Amino acid sequence: MLNRYPLWKYLLLLFFTVVGVIYSIPNLYAPDPAIQVSGDSSSKVIDAPVLAKMEAALKAANIEAFGGEVTPKTAMLRIKNAEQQMLARKTVQKALGDGYVVALNTASTTPAWLQALGAEPLKLGLDLAGGVHFLLEVDTASAVAKRQEINADDMKDKMRKAKVRYASVVAQKDNQIIARFRTAEARDEAVNLLRSDYPTLIFTKPDSEVNSNDFSYTANFTEAGIREIEDYAVSQNLITLRNRVNELGVSEPIVQRQGRNRIIVQLAGIQDPAEAKRVIGKTANLEFRLGASPDTLVSNKEEFPFKDELMQMQRGNAVLEKQLIVTGDRVSNATSSFDPETNQPQVNITLDSLGGTHMHRVTRNNVGRQMGILFIEYKTRTQVVKNAAGEDVEKMTQYIERKVISLATIQSALGVQFRITGLDSPAEASELALLLRAGALAAPMHFVEERTIGASLGTENIKNGVDATLWGFGLVVLFMILAYRMFGIFANIALALNLLLVITMLSMFGATLTLPGIAGIVLTIGMAVDANVLIHSRIREELKNGASPQQAIFAGYQRAFITIVDANLTTLIVGIILFAIGTGPIKGFAVTLIVGILTTMYASVSCSRALANLVYGSRKNLQKISI
Repeated sequence: MLNRYPLWKYLLLLFFTVVGVIYSIPNLYAPDPAIQVSGDSSSKVIDAPVLAKMEAALKAANIEAFGGEVTPKTAMLRIKNAEQQMLARKTVQKALGDGYVVALNTASTTPAWLQALGAEPLKLGLDLAGGVHFLLEVDTASAVAKRQEINADDMKDKMRKAKVRYASVVAQKDNQIIARFRTAEARDEAVNLLRSDYPTLIFTKPDSEVNSNDFSYTANFTEAGIREIEDYAVSQNLITLRNRVNELGVSEPIVQRQGRNRIIVQLAGIQDPAEAKRVIGKTANLEFRLGASPDTLVSNKEEFPFKDELMQMQRGNAVLEKQLIVTGDRVSNATSSFDPETNQPQVNITLDSLGGTHMHRVTRNNVGRQMGILFIEYKTRTQVVKNAAGEDVEKMTQYIERKVISLATIQSALGVQFRITGLDSPAEASELALLLRAGALAAPMHFVEERTIGASLGTENIKNGVDATLWGFGLVVLFMILAYRMFGIFANIALALNLLLVITMLSMFGATLTLPGIAGIVLTIGMAVDANVLIHSRIREELKNGASPQQAIFAGYQRAFITIVDANLTTLIVGIILFAIGTGPIKGFAVTLIVGILTTMYASVSCSRALANLVYGSRKNLQKISI
């Protein structure tokens, strides 16, 4: 018979329907509001006493909490009343004090048997269910100051190679370099030597030398030079933040520049906001310096504590030279592993070519001396203080922590690859590798604003989006029944399966649903019906041309299929382009559009044809069909 499907096709259709139902059910379970606590460093352990302290603080504040969960890295408490979630966060932050990151989160209520199958609800975007919003300010002044320090060191090297004698070259706090010489001839020779190599610097000489033994020049950045450094610092930090967000696995992040030196980070549908705040907010960098020798000038050395407390007790502070060998921005790759001899965590570092050249030159000439690795963190401390009205408010302060993680003797010249030891735990090694691999920040950043947002357009947006989908679905169902009768019912059943499969695929792939995504689903409804309209119109045309009902059904599905493929293929190409070049909401729309096209190709053709075959295919003397 023309219109018969084998049993396996019906079983396959049933299988997809059951899978669709199972993986769509979690969307019926709304998550509970919760607060989550983690340490401000990966080595900090979160245990049962921390959870007990959280529960006690909330109980004292008359905030009802339940369902406490604790892991070695996080502790979570569900909050009974969503309106008290923000108050609960402030209360716990005040109770725990420094060293802990308290963030808002949601806790899944999906039954365990569904979670065991990997079924999770759809993640909602920032415009539907909120997320985390950070506004960070790049310390561009620090980038300018750091560049001048590097310029001062380079000037010394160039003058030594050219055998120009100088008394001192110092980068001042006001971002100008002052170089002093014994003679005016040496000063003039140095200016002529250096001016062409530093086009963004303005070299000036004093109008008259007060002291005949003191000749100098000053080098200041031009306005264009300062703007160039600032743009580089912000652009590099943007790239680094995007890399870090990608390492976190966040869906549809927004990382964009605002103004001259600020960056917005929005993480929609994030599952672990505390981890995001800690990793994104942390500015970690490395400085490689030589250990100070006994004859090093006091003005050219600094003391730093060791990161390892035992080493700090045994050896006291480490004394390093101020001059840098290389910094973390020369790191091209970093991976964590274990030392095969001691089984201690380590980070394997790969420098870029310029960094490797500097490292080789310095270590080659200093075999037998010590080299220190200085770990620098720009941290943010959140404290709960009372304002003038006596109310509890959160206050964020920034501070810099500098500690030596390694001080070892240089056994031989180092090159592009080497390793860092002296880390506390594998987690710390992994985090340091992540931060270095994602890229060093060109300048430190500080939190200016931090918000965990509910729906930016509120639950009303969700309601309006759902209403639009239901109204669109209802009107299409009514139209198809009135226009195509029994075949309209087939199309409507296929349309319902289509929507089910769209939600299933979005849930299974962990996509984030936004308002534009809902628009994509509504568009899918129209496109799915369009395929059935083509099929049904073709069947009517075959019937008018004198074909039998069975032949008309077969020809309608067979001949309309190529047209449907062509029409959907062109739309699919557009969807792929939107996904490739779009950002944020545009990607959300593209995802649902692509998924909708794929499910439409299956449901609108295979499902509706299976139903038509089931109803009409077994009738041998079929004289009339309802279409």
